[in-house]
Amino acid sequence: MNIEFIIDGKLIRAHKGQSILKAALLNGIDIPHLCYHEKLSATGACRLCIVKVNGMYKASCTEPVAEGIDVVTYDEELSMMRKELLEMLLAEGDHNCLYCHSNGNCELQNYCYQYNVEPPAKDLPKNIREVDLTSSQGIKRDENKCILCGRCVKACAEIQVNFVWDFAGRGSHAHLTSDMYEKIGDSSCIQCGTCVQLCPTGALSFQTVLGRGMNWELKKESSICIYCGVGCKIDFYTNKEGKLVKAMGNDEGPNKGHLCVKGRFGFDFVQSNKRLTTPLIKKNGKFEKATWDEALDLVASKFGEIKEKSSPDALMAFASAKCTNEENYLMQKFMRSVIGTNNIDHCARL
Repeated sequence: MNIEFIIDGKLIRAHKGQSILKAALLNGIDIPHLCYHEKLSATGACRLCIVKVNGMYKASCTEPVAEGIDVVTYDEELSMMRKELLEMLLAEGDHNCLYCHSNGNCELQNYCYQYNVEPPAKDLPKNIREVDLTSSQGIKRDENKCILCGRCVKACAEIQVNFVWDFAGRGSHAHLTSDMYEKIGDSSCIQCGTCVQLCPTGALSFQTVLGRGMNWELKKESSICIYCGVGCKIDFYTNKEGKLVKAMGNDEGPNKGHLCVKGRFGFDFVQSNKRLTTPLIKKNGKFEKATWDEALDLVASKFGEIKEKSSPDALMAFASAKCTNEENYLMQKFMRSVIGTNNIDHCARL
């Protein structure tokens, strides 16, 4: 059922049950928001999305559309209220953009620039929490930059369904907890990184990129995950040296932006110094470099000897998830049609 109403003098059509914020975003009208994310259920925590509905203040992320309402998303009064909300968020945390990993890719920072918000002149009492930099190989946790928006909590519960993140404490002592532990490494976190991808500040970040490049220096290239058969689409980020430093789920793929731990962090082999760059043949107990013709001729002759002596079923092949679908198809075709055996398996199945 379609509903018609007004946003900033513009006639909008929306579906019954949609929030004002979602309807606005779908129609190209930007309303500031931090706790809201299109993949998560509405929270109404940050109040930055406040609007006037028929003259009354409402949180647009939780307020449903209604026939004939008149919504104002921006005026001098609303602008002042949002500025005060942003000032409070800065005052409660430790947001030093110069030394923040998310500098240049922080939603809070973007809104502070938009509303000309500066950090408070006086240092207010803060509950400074220890930065968890070492307990997790994939994720850095700095709660001093947390604004308690709840995105990570809902991302873990509603997308990954792992229920690691939650809130603990009350009032000014409220903070995040991972399975009631202070360290991520002590929790049941499976390192999928969904919480980091949806975090609007620098409270959660990826270890792989720390010290390896600033956000505005990274170059993005889209690709397909090499591991299982889902075919998740990934945005890979490389630094100025051409090194892969970060992987983000792409919303256009079948994964809808989500990644598992392999897709998120399983790219380190690409630039490993242990990768073979030339065929090696063992001679006198030591591996020596060889040409491709030498290596292929040796393998073919050995396969032929085994097949003739012990039958084709004495041979088997183990295919790789790091190869393309086409390469894996050729591998099974080779084993069945050339060697003459069904002894073919694949690491992803295991």
